[in-house]
Amino acid sequence: IAKVDDIKLMECATCDLVKYCSDECKQDHKSQHKKACKNRAAELRDELLFKQPESTDLGDCPICCLPLPLDLSKSALTACCSKVICNGCDRANQVREFEGKLERKCPFCRKHAPSTMDEVDKQMMKRIEANDPVAMRQEGIRQFSKGDYQSSFEYYTKAAELGDAAAHYNLSLLYDEGHGVEKDRGKE
Repeated sequence: IAKVDDIKLMECATCDLVKYCSDECKQDHKSQHKKACKNRAAELRDELLFKQPESTDLGDCPICCLPLPLDLSKSALTACCSKVICNGCDRANQVREFEGKLERKCPFCRKHAPSTMDEVDKQMMKRIEANDPVAMRQEGIRQFSKGDYQSSFEYYTKAAELGDAAAHYNLSLLYDEGHGVEKDRGKE
């Protein structure tokens, strides 16, 4: 307890629970405070670690740098540059364009959004030629929906080799169901 009211108290640097009036006071009360300090420091460390994940397997939004949500309906894939952005950044871009009476453009690369499926296909193939794993996975999904499991397998494999976790998962589904590959009977 401070003897004089105008003394500026020093906080414990580790836990912020206790205040000391001097270094001497800190030394005198260190033994009483040590256990509570250690516990509080662990709580603060856990709070920092578990407050918000640094990232997800989906990565971070390239605009706001926040982790992309695990719920895929809360993010959008851009057709021009194959970037996955959070819905917040997509919405902010839409508001900016509406208020400024601007043309619709990609929130990331600012290129005009493709208006026809032919343009989308052309952009997708351009991204695939540039070894974009997201574009390869998306093409794999498209081929799968058409029933071309062999092409789907090839695109998923290329995307997985480039480190796309979702492509790994999609490959596992092909093996599980035996689409375009021999069914994994060891897992039955």
